Amino acid sequence: MSSPSSSSADRVSSPSHETTRSVQPDDGSISPKTVRARINTDVGNDGVNEQSPLLSPHREEQAPFVGTGAEHQDDDQTQETKSVWYLIALTICLGGLQVAWAVELSNGTPYLLSLGLSKSLMALVWIAGPITGTLVQPYVGMLSDNCRVSWGRRKPFVLGGAAATSLAYMFLAWIREIVGGFLSLFGADPKSEGTKTVIIVVAVIWIYVLDVAVNTVQASIRAFIVDCTPSHQQEAANSMASRVVGLGNIIGYIAGGINLPKYLWFFGSKQFKDLCAIASIALCSTVLFSTTVIPERNPQLDGRPQEAQPGLISFFVKIFAAIKRLPPQISKVCVVQFFAWVGFFPMLFYTSSYIGDIYVQPYLEENPNMTPEELDELYERAVRRGTHALLIFAITSLVTNVVLPFFIDPTYDSNIAAGKPLGEHHGANEEDPSKLRKWLKRLVIPGFTLRRAWMYSHILFAGSMFSTLLVRTIEGATALIGLIGITWALTLWAPWAIISAEISRDHFMFRARKQQLRHLALAAETSRQDSSEPLVSHEGRMQDDEREPDQAGVILGIHNMAIASPQMIATLGSSIIFRFFQKPRGVPGDYSYSIVLASGGLFVLVAAYLVHKIDDNMPIPQEAVDIYAAEQGESVHSPSRKRSADLPRGSLEQATIARNSSFGAGLEY
Repeated sequence: MSSPSSSSADRVSSPSHETTRSVQPDDGSISPKTVRARINTDVGNDGVNEQSPLLSPHREEQAPFVGTGAEHQDDDQTQETKSVWYLIALTICLGGLQVAWAVELSNGTPYLLSLGLSKSLMALVWIAGPITGTLVQPYVGMLSDNCRVSWGRRKPFVLGGAAATSLAYMFLAWIREIVGGFLSLFGADPKSEGTKTVIIVVAVIWIYVLDVAVNTVQASIRAFIVDCTPSHQQEAANSMASRVVGLGNIIGYIAGGINLPKYLWFFGSKQFKDLCAIASIALCSTVLFSTTVIPERNPQLDGRPQEAQPGLISFFVKIFAAIKRLPPQISKVCVVQFFAWVGFFPMLFYTSSYIGDIYVQPYLEENPNMTPEELDELYERAVRRGTHALLIFAITSLVTNVVLPFFIDPTYDSNIAAGKPLGEHHGANEEDPSKLRKWLKRLVIPGFTLRRAWMYSHILFAGSMFSTLLVRTIEGATALIGLIGITWALTLWAPWAIISAEISRDHFMFRARKQQLRHLALAAETSRQDSSEPLVSHEGRMQDDEREPDQAGVILGIHNMAIASPQMIATLGSSIIFRFFQKPRGVPGDYSYSIVLASGGLFVLVAAYLVHKIDDNMPIPQEAVDIYAAEQGESVHSPSRKRSADLPRGSLEQATIARNSSFGAGLEY
């Protein structure tokens, strides 16, 4: 999250002066200093209440995982506009991290199965992701906030996390040789059942170590990007980060679809060894490049860290207390996410295995007595086919993310609470004679709102997952996985856009009520007959005591819990299904992956019904709009308040900011 830019700060101060001029009586009975002091008491001297809550939360309300390095608005070097090359250099480390994520997602499950782990136990291993993501990322963010190393508060965690991730990947890739060689020093047979059991146990433990390391570097990189980007370029930086993440996904899946031992034999004789080497090199090289090229502000200039910094336990206590205060619209989104992610989690981890299982069936039926070496070779080819399907999935998601917004009928962008002042939307107003803009307007499908697109994408996902029970060809299964790339694109857009709009709406309404209170206070002071009369009416005191809406960090933390908790349920459910339907590795006729995916489709179908209950738009009372227009010094009927032609892109960027401000586990998938 960013601090307000200097231009934004100017917009904050001007409304205060405008209010002073508009309400001061002609007889001069109230001094401007008194009015300004009253306004500063209501709003706060820093004026942060006048900013979008997704970008500028109160300092005391700021979540511990959000960087505070961009707070110093007087630092001209930090706030100067950066070039596109700067943004690329800053965010390229996320691309290297995404290559590492792609390796774990596409090859993690097949590799654990090749070690001898059963499918039912393997499902329980992947609970490491949501657990470590929920606990590690906010804690790392809190630690880095208090770091006072001279070369940056984030860089030590970025570099340390990248090094730990690379070592964890390489250890996991060579775990047979390392553990087997170590036990052989004590006379153990590397091929004995006892040695295999020890290898499996160490591999499972190392998956947790790997996820802790990955989440450490992910949380640190996100905060590093926020700290090193000027506040007025936060949207541009997050947009660039999304592109780099998509590119990293594609690179990772392309590498997984190539027979790497044929070309990179010096990294290892197995596909997983080569992929881990590529992931380690990609992560370390991009992290070194970003941390070397991009300077980070010396945190020692900020003095000692605040002793009042909330701890991890108090943070989660605050989260649970805020659940009861969630706005209805955001509460509905969280319920939708809870059901949807029960189905999304198996898709993310078992897609390549599902495709690979279809690939190996004819070979196993033809030769059911393959040697272990022949099975390893067969399943390596199968995993490459599964990774190819994930590549199609990533490309479809990226194309949907770019193209679909132009067809969406804007709803969550269409009010001035979306976070930008009047007349400062992403596009020009409708009087713009540009032919391109007029042509883009024709692309919008009336009634095809973001909420409806999100609902249809859930139905598409459920239908695709149900079809996995019937489709038993590589081509058909690849087409199904490619289709759900549309769902994934909307999953990374729609809920965050709705939450972003609702947070902004709540804070907008709160600011309007506070502004109305100031007018009532001034009117009461003007009409006061003697000093014993109270300054503010009883009703005004009730409004003044009204609780301010929860900041974005708290709400995004609750939303993250709605994503993480169903992942744990999905792992337990998958484990039960595998326990009853799995067959040993190398035995034909195993349909357990299809059953798990189809079961997830049922929950996503429930999520589609719940999306139907979400409102397309929450209107803002005209009185609040008039107050806001008066604050900005604009006419209530200004043409700039008309909806612009490319506002769907605005909701996409606001969603990206909200998503990247969350400590969500696995949202880079």
